[in-house]
Amino acid sequence: MSKSILFLTLFSVLLSGNLLAADLKIGFVDAERVNRESAPADDASKRLEREFQPRVQEIQRREGQIKSAQTQFEKDALTLGENDRRAREQDISRQIVDLQRLQREFQEDLNLRRNQELGALLERANKIIRQIAESEKYDLIVQEAVYRSPRIDITDRVLKALAGK
Repeated sequence: MSKSILFLTLFSVLLSGNLLAADLKIGFVDAERVNRESAPADDASKRLEREFQPRVQEIQRREGQIKSAQTQFEKDALTLGENDRRAREQDISRQIVDLQRLQREFQEDLNLRRNQELGALLERANKIIRQIAESEKYDLIVQEAVYRSPRIDITDRVLKALAGK
């Protein structure tokens, strides 16, 4: 069952029941803001940058080597023999293929680590959201909504709690 159908079903049950007669307390958390603005998200971003910086530098170094080899090849192309020209073309092509493989592996590893970091952040944020919900007697806290009133947005409190831990 999709989230929106589940939410609509839950909301219609709440509307038809006695829960709405009591003070229904609903909160909203902007998960994207938590991922962008929280202190742990910033820390994770810096960790990833430090972790992957050597690989970024290696990719940049190889790009420079290829560009240099291509420039030199263009200068020498008219004076090279057929065999030498073909050998250098193949060498440059091999370097390009190696670089593309390196870039793909880098991107896959970066995405994997980013997902791990975001998963840990989401877990911490959800724990804090549950604590807020239980301590302040919220009936429902949602993280996705087409519209929400600013008065039910508790994102700032979640960000503050994440910064304090």
